[in-house]
Amino acid sequence: MEIKVLGPGCPKNVKDAVAETGVDATVEKVTDIMEIAGFGVFGTPAVIIDGDVKCVGKIPTKEEVKPWLYK
Repeated sequence: MEIKVLGPGCPKNVKDAVAETGVDATVEKVTDIMEIAGFGVFGTPAVIIDGDVKCVGKIPTKEEVKPWLYK
């Protein structure tokens, strides 16, 4: 699973959720404006999981992230 945290903000909640669930995932922080725009996201911060936009405009809590990790 590939998780991207776009824009400012700390990916700590996302990393903590991944660690607690044991899901095999990489978490990457993306700050390049052109790369962010390539996802069709024009508000940050945002969270993208395997190409799907899950959250825009805030960093979700660890508890909000956990359900997104199970497909």
